[in-house]
Amino acid sequence: MKVLGRIKKALVPVFGWLYRIFCRLIPVDNRMILFLAFHGRSYNDNPRALYEAMRQDPRYSGYRFVWVLRNPGQETIPGAETVRYLSLGYFVAVARAKVWIFNCKMPMYLYKKKSQIYLQTWHGTPLKRLGHDIEPVPGQRFYRSGLTYEQMCRTYDVDSERYDAMISPNAFCTGVFPHAFGIKKEKLIETGYPRNDFLSTYTQEDVQRIRADLKIPEGKKVILYAPTWRDDSFQTSGYTFRLQADFRKWKERLPEDTVVLFKPHYLIVNQQQDDPELQDFLISVPADTDIRDLYVVSDALVTDYSSVFFDYGILKRPVYFYMYDLEAYAGDLRGFYMDIEQELPGKIYRTEESLLQDLAAGEFDDSRYPAFTKRYNNREDGQASRRVLDWLAVRLGRHTASEQAGN
Repeated sequence: MKVLGRIKKALVPVFGWLYRIFCRLIPVDNRMILFLAFHGRSYNDNPRALYEAMRQDPRYSGYRFVWVLRNPGQETIPGAETVRYLSLGYFVAVARAKVWIFNCKMPMYLYKKKSQIYLQTWHGTPLKRLGHDIEPVPGQRFYRSGLTYEQMCRTYDVDSERYDAMISPNAFCTGVFPHAFGIKKEKLIETGYPRNDFLSTYTQEDVQRIRADLKIPEGKKVILYAPTWRDDSFQTSGYTFRLQADFRKWKERLPEDTVVLFKPHYLIVNQQQDDPELQDFLISVPADTDIRDLYVVSDALVTDYSSVFFDYGILKRPVYFYMYDLEAYAGDLRGFYMDIEQELPGKIYRTEESLLQDLAAGEFDDSRYPAFTKRYNNREDGQASRRVLDWLAVRLGRHTASEQAGN
């Protein structure tokens, strides 16, 4: 495996050089917009929200929309073409599209022409330190590829240099992203996250539809458990997660009118095994499910170090932080941007027993929400997609929304 890894690393520069020549032979289509979320894992997140907003915006009428997916045959996206991630069609689309709308850090070999527009939407407000802000432990390696700290930072630098703009969801990120990503502050557009518009505009009909799709029984309260991945837990195929939750105990301790939605992080490759004793209590949701749907049907969130709580906080519902490995995570893996003891909008739990006790009693103190909302959700008003599309329309030479309406 080590030999193969060295060969792969040696071939990357060669591929990059050949790819650059390939791209220069393909003309840019000024009416083509390319979307990609989580390296093609799903039709999801901020790119999805912007795509759906574009389809309703007359300024983008006549554009060709192309989505990158790992399994394009398994998903139909109305109004869009699809290409398979890392296929020849994918590389042609990257070379041809006028606009790239991506939500994740892209490979260093990706070549962007000066006439192309790269809008990086990213995918969360960070609790965990990112990029240049990580304080490395001597000898620490990053990702499954085993990058050094300097190599890891270089991947951020190369990608951010290609951005024409990067979305910032809030004032906090506007302060953090420049040094974390090595990005010029003038490239940031503080708009809020398009994916979160739904959290301000959803209807009761949406809730009923999502509950029906998930087969949540009528009258049941819903607890969403959405933990994140661990940098040091992985295998050849991807990151793994050793579940530290005894769902049988959850079923025993929580009220009978409760069900649990379990959604792993999209990078997690190992699967939670079905347990017949948890039927009608535990609903395991695929990792690539759009989590915004799960937010609006849940009455409370249990998480750890995942950034999901920033978005969930828009709903101002209870959040419980199950951080059983806090010392190892904070000290050896990433570190945090905030004082978690003072700023999190909920209580930290070190044991499953204390977590279940408060969950069962519905115990939650919401007194931190006003300050939390002011700092981290100051732009979440249901209009983020419009603000982003206004920015893009100017770059494309289209009218602004107000001009389009004749105002």
